[in-house]
Amino acid sequence: MTTLTLIGKPDCHLCDVASEVVEAVIAELPAAVAERVEIVERSIADDPALHERWWEKIPVVLIDGELHGHWRISPERLSDALKEAVG
Repeated sequence: MTTLTLIGKPDCHLCDVASEVVEAVIAELPAAVAERVEIVERSIADDPALHERWWEKIPVVLIDGELHGHWRISPERLSDALKEAVG
């Protein structure tokens, strides 16, 4: 299982856009890949450690705990990275 973590906060326009990109990418992935991706959403508003580390970069996308991207997420790049991570 591959974990995609989306870190953001409430009332963040770029976070909403990133969430939409993640949803669209997952919907377009082959079923065998999509079913092996777990999406976890975390908020810097709920976690002081996340706030300290990421507040200047949200939204942030991690794949299996590693930084994939922040601010604006490329659908093509995310799709390629998920396909590679799932194998």
